[in-house]
Amino acid sequence: MRSRLRLVVFVSCALTVGAAASAQMPEPPSTTQPAPQTGNLLTNPGISPGQHFLYQLDEKFAADTAKGGGAAFASWFAPDAVTLANGKAPVVGHDAIAAEATWKPQTYQLTWTPEGARLAPGGDMGFTWGHYQGVSKDQEGNPVTTSGRYITVWKKQPDGQWKVALDASNDGPPEDCCRLPQ
Repeated sequence: MRSRLRLVVFVSCALTVGAAASAQMPEPPSTTQPAPQTGNLLTNPGISPGQHFLYQLDEKFAADTAKGGGAAFASWFAPDAVTLANGKAPVVGHDAIAAEATWKPQTYQLTWTPEGARLAPGGDMGFTWGHYQGVSKDQEGNPVTTSGRYITVWKKQPDGQWKVALDASNDGPPEDCCRLPQ
């Protein structure tokens, strides 16, 4: 619980700093009201242009990763990015993230679906969150699936590209943990 609270505080601070740094820019009207999120997020007419942009960015990131594995995953990270995962130390910096993301799509398939997004008022930072799933095989060739929640913090780089500044995930509970007795 404490790590979730720290993550929420970090993301809130990051978005506040990003908004303050670009305070001289007028706030895009499309970022002021989050829209209800139902159905296909990319075709929902109620989402703002900022949310739509972040969903498209996140979907492209997921598609590249599904096709290219760890190398494609790492290519989306900013030079000073951070990854946070269950039971592991933070990985700091693009090169360190790339050194750990060595899986091939034939041996590990990581997919995710964004469920929400927010763009900072300055339009230079935002975040997406949703559900992820990782599928690999054990030594006997049996499928092993992990799944959980993720949050990705996006930041516009000086060259205009959008890169991942922070990616954090937590595994979901085991399938049999939360069933009600019959």
